[in-house]
Amino acid sequence: MANELYAVVGNPISHSKSPRIHSLFACQTGEPVEYTAIQAPIDEFSGTVRHFFERGGKGLNVTVPFKEQAWTLADHRTPRAEKAGAANTLFLDQENELVADNTDGVGIVRDLQNNHGVALNGLKVLVLGAGGAVRGVIGPILAEQPAELTIANRTVAKAEALVRLFAKDAGATVLSACGFEAPDQPFDLIINGTSASLQGDLPPVSANVIGPATVVYDMMYSLQTTTFNQWALDHGAHRVHDGLGMLVEQAAESFFVWRGVRPETAPVIEELRTD
Repeated sequence: MANELYAVVGNPISHSKSPRIHSLFACQTGEPVEYTAIQAPIDEFSGTVRHFFERGGKGLNVTVPFKEQAWTLADHRTPRAEKAGAANTLFLDQENELVADNTDGVGIVRDLQNNHGVALNGLKVLVLGAGGAVRGVIGPILAEQPAELTIANRTVAKAEALVRLFAKDAGATVLSACGFEAPDQPFDLIINGTSASLQGDLPPVSANVIGPATVVYDMMYSLQTTTFNQWALDHGAHRVHDGLGMLVEQAAESFFVWRGVRPETAPVIEELRTD
């Protein structure tokens, strides 16, 4: 059987681990997948997508800075993509129309619960940031019914907008917004959804949010401990995790959307850690 073509599109793209991840999935499952990386010109995303599918491509992952454009470009959106306001997964349906999906939220929930044993139900959760990365994960986190979900951001109005957007999904969860400096009590789980770690920086959060049982999750990933996770350890966090598992889990969900086969993620995460 001839391989079928998939790719990740972004700008820049040379750093992407997606081709490695999906090649490992293909080897593991025996699926006929060929997966490449495409750097789209900043002003030519739609043309790049169109050309990919015209030449027989089966599915695209989308990364920065094109996730919002992918959402806008699609003819149809899955419910989770609709609420996320961004798409990281594209494919053509049986009518040859472009469908957008978002697997980021599923990725972080599966990584926390399956790989790290963090059951979200009943937890007090603090999420830092209110950008696209955070918007993509709020819905799936709320679906696990934490007791509280506080969204803290430098611009409080952006956090408040997310609270309004997801209010109907909150159920019994107490959903609230505030500035970075406001939280002053320990949380069970803190998720850093800002990109501060990439610059070696920290959001201005009080160390009082860290307690002896606090689990900290940085959505960024690094070969070394991220800046935020190191700060959390220095202030007594119980344990810390980075976003590599989320990256692999969202990729596995995309693979499942495209192929109907769910790869095993644990060996892939382990292999990437030791690469």
